[in-house]
Amino acid sequence: MRLTHWLNAVAIFIMVTSGWRIYNASPIFGFEFPAAITLGGWLGGAILWHFAAMWLFFINGLVYLLLNLLSGRWRSKFLPLSLRGLWHDALQALKGHLAHDDLTRYNMVQKVAYLSLIGAGVLVFLSGLVVWKPVQFPLLATLMTGFDNARVVHFWSMAFIVAFVAVHLVMVALVPRTLRTIILGR
Repeated sequence: MRLTHWLNAVAIFIMVTSGWRIYNASPIFGFEFPAAITLGGWLGGAILWHFAAMWLFFINGLVYLLLNLLSGRWRSKFLPLSLRGLWHDALQALKGHLAHDDLTRYNMVQKVAYLSLIGAGVLVFLSGLVVWKPVQFPLLATLMTGFDNARVVHFWSMAFIVAFVAVHLVMVALVPRTLRTIILGR
């Protein structure tokens, strides 16, 4: 599980920075990303980096999902969910009173955040397929109401992932013993 975490970190970093270079070639919003924080050097190079990391992200994501489902980790880590528990834990987190005594158990905010991240990962992959090969994936293109909307879905899904990573890093800084756990295990 730890290996899939770190492989995803590498894949996401490469896809985000190369994706920013690809985005700059044909912006869908009124801004561009500074070239200094993009990867690939030019559009063709960025596309090569993006697709290489996409395959790593896809294969690693499948391994992660299969490991979670087959080991029973999915049920033990992410379930049960409740709105009452989410509300309670979110309020505790905002007050700075959320306990992190047992790092093997996720609180309700973590459960929802990680499940949302998985959903965003699936959405970014599916929308990426439409952006890459809209003719070969007409059903997906139709579900996303066309190529241009698939680009918007792709952009906002990745924006969610980037925001998640930023919050994730802040939380690791606030609870630094979690870093030791993800590197060394229990």
